Amino acid sequence: MTSTKRNPTGRSTYRHGDLRRVLLDAGIALAREGGPDAVVLREATRQAGVVPNAAYRHFTSRQELLQAVRAAALSALAIAMEAEHFKLRGDPHSPEFARASLRAVGTGYLRFAHTEPGLFRTAFSTPWTVQADPDPATAGHSGLNPFQLLGAALDRLVNTGVLPSERRFGAEYLAWSAVHGLALLSSDGPLSSILPVQREAMAQRLLDMVEKGL
Repeated sequence: MTSTKRNPTGRSTYRHGDLRRVLLDAGIALAREGGPDAVVLREATRQAGVVPNAAYRHFTSRQELLQAVRAAALSALAIAMEAEHFKLRGDPHSPEFARASLRAVGTGYLRFAHTEPGLFRTAFSTPWTVQADPDPATAGHSGLNPFQLLGAALDRLVNTGVLPSERRFGAEYLAWSAVHGLALLSSDGPLSSILPVQREAMAQRLLDMVEKGL
């Protein structure tokens, strides 16, 4: 009778380069469930079904894995912001479209924070040079990261005459501070238990305030 050997570890054979993606996916899943503190290299290797020594060829430390997961979380946030923007219709050179563009990226940001609180916390769990981040892993489909998407929306306001050019400098930080604050409060902060209709109304009022305040 012919016997079939079984791998006692249940480990699969990975082609070159595949294991890094598997480990990263495991780290993303851990972050989604428990935020940045849950991203532990040993647990990611366990979920991937490999020994730690194999994982160290791709991620030499827990911090290195966390940085990669953080970049993936920022990319997911950018994609969520783009998804809201892609819904827009009308003349892209009109003031109405520019206003809707700012609202869309803000809405996408807030909704991601609520629907993916673990990834949202992970995205901002380590220092991030937002002004000129060269890492393409933080970008969405457009090639822009979340901060750059906000900047592009503000540029549309200037180009269509909605926002005076002299008020453009530093506007990203004012808008981002307001929206990020509400995102934290409503994702897993003291406002996390309010009804969805209340959360949506609060988000839209905040975006009104941001646009008028700029």
